[in-house]
Amino acid sequence: MKRLILLVCLVFGANAFGAELLVGSPASDLQAKLLDSPDTFQLAQKRGKVVIVNFWATWCAPCKAEMPALQAYLDQHQSDGLEILAISMDEPRDLPAVRKIAQQFTFQVALKADANIKGLGRIWRMPSTFVVDRAGILRKNGHVGDAEITPTELETLVTPLLKK
Repeated sequence: MKRLILLVCLVFGANAFGAELLVGSPASDLQAKLLDSPDTFQLAQKRGKVVIVNFWATWCAPCKAEMPALQAYLDQHQSDGLEILAISMDEPRDLPAVRKIAQQFTFQVALKADANIKGLGRIWRMPSTFVVDRAGILRKNGHVGDAEITPTELETLVTPLLKK
C-alpha cells in the first residue's frame, strides 16, 4: 500500500493525497454551496470560529455511524463558536439519498459537486475529517491518522480549541 501511495504521489504530485497539508499551517480555503440553500460556506470567512469539515457518503457505513456524534458535539458546542460542514461525496443523481440523511442533522451540508476543495487534495477515504481553529490553522488533516473521528477525539482535539 505504501508503494502505491508513493507511486501516486510521484505521478500526480504530493497534493494528490493532501500530503502537503501540514497541521499547524494555514488551512487551504474551501467554498461550498450549501444543500437546498442559496448560501455558500467559505472557510476564509469563518475566522473566529472552530470549523470541522467532514467528508462522507450515503454508502459509507462508518460515515453515517459518526454523524450522530458530530451532531451531539455541535449541539453541545455551537454556542462556543463551533461550525460543522459535512460534504457529501455522492454524485448529484444521489441527491434524494443525501437529503434523507442530511435532514436528520442541523449541521451544514453540501455536495462535492458544488464545492471547491482543491486545496485539500484528493479525498480518498471516507469518512475524512479536517479541523480548523479560530485563526484558520489546520489542526487535523483528514488524510492522516484514523479515518473516523470519535467523541473522545472531539473532546481532546476540538474542545481545547473552543476554549481559546
